[in-house]
Amino acid sequence: MSRDENRPRGAGAESPLSAAILAGRWIRSAAVDDERGRWWQANPDTRGRSAVTAEPWSLYSGAAGIVLFFLELATATGHEAYLDDARAGARRLAATWREQHDLSLYHGLTGVMIALMEAGWALGDESFEVEARAIADAIVARGRAADGGIGWSPDPAQRGDGGIVLGLLRAAAHLGVPAYEETAVEAGLRIARLPVPGHRFGDCADLPVDAVTPGFLAGTAGTAFLLARLYGLTGEPLFLRAARSGADFVREVSTVAGGCAVVPHHVPQARTLHYLGFCSGSAGAARMFYELHQVAGDPGDRDWVERLARGIVRAGVPHRNSEGFWNTACQCCGTAGLIELFVGLWAATGRESHLDFARVLAGHLTGRASGHDGRGYRWYQAYRRLRPEEVSADTGYMVGAAGIGAALLHLDAAGQADRPRRVILLPDNPFPVIPLPTSSPLSR
Repeated sequence: MSRDENRPRGAGAESPLSAAILAGRWIRSAAVDDERGRWWQANPDTRGRSAVTAEPWSLYSGAAGIVLFFLELATATGHEAYLDDARAGARRLAATWREQHDLSLYHGLTGVMIALMEAGWALGDESFEVEARAIADAIVARGRAADGGIGWSPDPAQRGDGGIVLGLLRAAAHLGVPAYEETAVEAGLRIARLPVPGHRFGDCADLPVDAVTPGFLAGTAGTAFLLARLYGLTGEPLFLRAARSGADFVREVSTVAGGCAVVPHHVPQARTLHYLGFCSGSAGAARMFYELHQVAGDPGDRDWVERLARGIVRAGVPHRNSEGFWNTACQCCGTAGLIELFVGLWAATGRESHLDFARVLAGHLTGRASGHDGRGYRWYQAYRRLRPEEVSADTGYMVGAAGIGAALLHLDAAGQADRPRRVILLPDNPFPVIPLPTSSPLSR
């Protein structure tokens, strides 16, 4: 799993917080400062290259996600030096966002906007929130008439317009601008009118041209999540009907056995390829069913949240690898994303079994960390399932150490309910803010 062959057995048994601190140390070693602020190399390790295309600003793999991690690390440790890291990164995001053209949540300006809003609040720096508002205004201005509504791209899924809508909803609440919500709702109405929301054909790398993806970032589950969120906000029946259509499709194509469920990566060609992670598998689909249950109260959706969680446990993770859970540690498709799910389920239900499993996942994750050169922790992984020989370690949020560190910080917070602290959950995370488990109907 790890390329650190000389690491002594048991060296990763420290607490989630100490592992997150060591992840922060390694990310710091990748810092690059210039006159406009700070960014971080995607992979400063000379033994490999980054797993992803360079996006030095993005939430997925660049500065926006790393800023969020350092904000949380400062809260968890009380060390203001981490706020300096976040401030330097936010300063560069504020200075350079006008040079970016992608508008999406994970790879573009919507994610930058989220990072600047959080930085402005945590650092007490109004200038960052001013820039976040300017980004939101630019996103609204770039919306164009499409199919009787507003849109920004041909893609309704979370990686496209769906993520932008979620970001505008967060901006409306955070910045107090109703116009952002109005634009989001109008864009959502266009998506809701699509047949079985989230279906697109032939636009994903390495997939057949007629493949349909039921997953979260690029498929039906994520779009149904968005529509459920909009129904909860507006009460508009069209949103609930469309969300239900998407959820029914996910149910129809999933494999169910013994009270467990798993989701195919794509159909019709790969019904037996079951990803378990956030991007295209069970962890993401569970978010959708949880959101639906929250806004509509259907016990069948509550049941599916638990079916998907049991399917992950039944698969034998983290100790057993499979086609759908391979050598990955990250938030997107690996162990960190599963920690987020089970910590979220604990926050929603108060069930200790969920938190216990999150701790099992975290123990395995810290056990496979590499720190051979004393510069801190990183996680070597084969990010692309179809290219197992490409093993690398990244600094970013969805693909690397920042997101792994954030998941460990959320687990640490969950274990200290007597000392509550603020954590940062992204707009597509529907679970209650940690560490205050609720008496949610999901637990009944």
